Amino acid sequence: MITTDIAVIGAGPVGLFAIFEAGLLKMRCHLIDYLPQVGGQLSEIYPKKPIYDIPGYPSVLAQELVDNLMEQAKPFHPTFTLGERIEGLEKRGEADFVLTTNMGTVIEAKVVVIAGGLGCFEPRKPAVENLENFENGKGVNYMILDPEKYRDQKMVIAGGGDSALDWTIYLAEVCSELTLVHRSESFRGAPDSVAKVMALAESGKINLILNSNLQAVQGTDKLEQVEIVQNRTMEKTVIEADHLIPLFGLSPKLGPIEDWNLNINKSAIEVNVDDYSTNIPGIYAIGDINTYTNKLKLILCGFHEAALMSHSAYSYMNPGVKYTMKYTTVNGVSEF
Repeated sequence: MITTDIAVIGAGPVGLFAIFEAGLLKMRCHLIDYLPQVGGQLSEIYPKKPIYDIPGYPSVLAQELVDNLMEQAKPFHPTFTLGERIEGLEKRGEADFVLTTNMGTVIEAKVVVIAGGLGCFEPRKPAVENLENFENGKGVNYMILDPEKYRDQKMVIAGGGDSALDWTIYLAEVCSELTLVHRSESFRGAPDSVAKVMALAESGKINLILNSNLQAVQGTDKLEQVEIVQNRTMEKTVIEADHLIPLFGLSPKLGPIEDWNLNINKSAIEVNVDDYSTNIPGIYAIGDINTYTNKLKLILCGFHEAALMSHSAYSYMNPGVKYTMKYTTVNGVSEF
């Protein structure tokens, strides 16, 4: 069991800034995110997108902002559970919560902060015959958590965005045979990545099949074959494969949060704007997942919410105690 002061559900920019604000008040944070890395949408969807409304930065790349937030949080030693989704939440006593993930990880916390952006990201699944029969360790996955799992294996990747291109480039040196399937002739990813994939195809290091869609998957206990169909001729091709990774992006959903008896309005959690607390004492919601009058879905606003939430959470954990931050200097370096 993992024990912490604050369990933060969501490791996007607002969740990461909450570590810093809570750390100033000497509270420990453990972050849980369904994605395999921190950063939320910034890292998963548009890591190289410039952001223009962060104070002090006329322009900052999304991934650079995530890296800076991690560096800022580093002195407070946060811990993480990544690649897992919170499935259950139980309140025990007056101030203790127990959270359980889909992988069986148990986290005990005094406060829960939901900072899940637009919700839990779930993979967009293609309409493929028999697809669900080969999920859960049988050959079909929607995220790559451990690339070494695919060493010397036959792999099919489907998609045309940055994730599909980047993983194709990386896994070309890992898999014994790798096929990239894309529904058109043009890609949505970075031009440099497209050029590298084309070069891999020309050199014979990967198989590149364009203007084609996934049709069906087949096998006995595990995946054995992937069937694709050519868009124009409708010609079918069967590829021998140990693994299929459809990378068609992620869609946000509230998921299990809908069953936690929170006040929800149009897929967002209602909060008290005094401190961004919910209707359940000890549970807060910050960032894009919450709603209130005149709500603005900006990272900057989420940072503001994280600051007020942290002071309220400290008071909740320490009733009647007012914390005053003290600054000291050691060898010319300010410490909290």
